[in-house]
Amino acid sequence: MQIQVEKLTRVFTRKKGIIHKTKTDKVAVDGISFEVNKGEVFALLGPNGAGKTTTIKILSTLLAPTSGKATVLGKDCYLEAKQIREHINFIFGGESGVYRRLTGKENLIYFASLYHIDCTSDTKRVNQLLELVGLMEAKDQKVETYSKGMIQRLQIARGLINNPKVLFLDEPTLGLDPIGARDLRNIIQKLKQAGTTILLTTHDMNEADILSDRIAIIKEGKIIALDTPVNLKKQIRDVIEIEATIKELPETQLITWQQAHDIEIQSCIQKQGVIQLHVKLQNMVVRDNFIKQLTNYGLLGFQQKEDSLEDVYIRIIEENI
Repeated sequence: MQIQVEKLTRVFTRKKGIIHKTKTDKVAVDGISFEVNKGEVFALLGPNGAGKTTTIKILSTLLAPTSGKATVLGKDCYLEAKQIREHINFIFGGESGVYRRLTGKENLIYFASLYHIDCTSDTKRVNQLLELVGLMEAKDQKVETYSKGMIQRLQIARGLINNPKVLFLDEPTLGLDPIGARDLRNIIQKLKQAGTTILLTTHDMNEADILSDRIAIIKEGKIIALDTPVNLKKQIRDVIEIEATIKELPETQLITWQQAHDIEIQSCIQKQGVIQLHVKLQNMVVRDNFIKQLTNYGLLGFQQKEDSLEDVYIRIIEENI
């Protein structure tokens, strides 16, 4: 197990007032527990202020927990932080993780030195990372000339300089255009294939769906759902929606379906010599039986509507199911 979190809590205490100061507590992380396996991409999703970044800061040894326990690579994140730091790295969205007046290559050499890796004479490791993130041609250009996408790719390279076993990514595609975000996702998938364990936060539901093995949804500091993307979608599916095209449909059959308690006809349109149906069905047994009936009327094809991760996320957050 690469990451273990048990009843983790972080409370921030704030003081208000100039003369008569009062203390108020803000619970950022409220007793959460989860585990991340080796080579897994685990996503934390939630609204702003839900506790995602605070959790990553605790796990990456940047912030102490108030209570509970968090271990990375079997080491306590608070008591054994120094031993953990050698084997992890983190990347936050935005442009603050590199030095703009240095070149891309100089940045990586500098950050390598922080891990006592000498890349001044032997630049093989630096060149490998620049190649991985597609920055070899721009390695000698100052970072201040880079686009946002290039800077974020350089931050990925910076985060890999120590060949981390665990990588923390906090909104890595923040502010990137669609092409830049796609390129970054491709890099993350390569890291996953290479066996790197990744804990990811993002507001991009498509990104989470594509990259993640499992997802935890966090709200007001608490985990309210945790499963694979596929299982999360199944969890909220009340009905099955299909769209079908058939050659003909007797009016008596349409009336029979309309009167059925487990079939809901949303629309029935005759168009260009065929009939298009949009139907909601109560369960898979009803669906299979309905499809068999459609074959009697010249079934030309059907498509089942799938819930998106965004649909799932919004419903879980709003209803806390």
